[in-house]
Amino acid sequence: MEHYKIHSLVVGPIATNCYIIETDEIDPASNRRVGIIIDPGADVAAIIARIKALKVVPQQILCTHGHFDHILAIPELVRHYEEEGVSLTIAIHRLDRDYLGSKAIIRHRRDLAGVGGLAFLERFPFQFPEASRILEEGDRIGPFRVIHLPGHTPGSVGYIDEEKGVLFAGDTLFAGGVGRTDLPGGDELALQASLRRLFSLPGHTTVYSGHGDRTRIDRERPRQGWM
Repeated sequence: MEHYKIHSLVVGPIATNCYIIETDEIDPASNRRVGIIIDPGADVAAIIARIKALKVVPQQILCTHGHFDHILAIPELVRHYEEEGVSLTIAIHRLDRDYLGSKAIIRHRRDLAGVGGLAFLERFPFQFPEASRILEEGDRIGPFRVIHLPGHTPGSVGYIDEEKGVLFAGDTLFAGGVGRTDLPGGDELALQASLRRLFSLPGHTTVYSGHGDRTRIDRERPRQGWM
């Protein structure tokens, strides 16, 4: 998978960035390019419409972490593509796997109660599918390597392509900001260690965050007081 294009759309009540990776790999069953979805947070109709416009067939959903605003569209996406004969692999880090599956609502309810957000539960699907791939540090998935970035959640990860200088950072690092740690499972010390790791990357690395504009490592180092 030498070449790919990155497409983004903003979805859901907290303006989450959902990314669609258009690869150069051809799916033999459909003769369409293979796609990868990162953080399908909501607005399943808009996500499917963009995928159709790009004429790709998605094969994987990559979760940077398990918070509801990054995964809400997963059940409907799985159902839609199953009807088209496509089985989607859902990947998430081991420490966030409980945000998916039959007991996920328990973990989401705990998180939302902590910030007075229980009203968001009415948006939740009846049941989330189980993760089909559990990730660990250093795993390869598609063109990316998994880097574990705990702090925002215990199982937050980044998906990095060192050769192309591309990083999908989820809610660990934003343009001009960093992830919150006041939700259950948040850990400020762990987040600082994850940021230290990110700021050791080459400065030209482009960061695609979970919210807001893309940025670069060399722009964020001085903004966050790391030189």
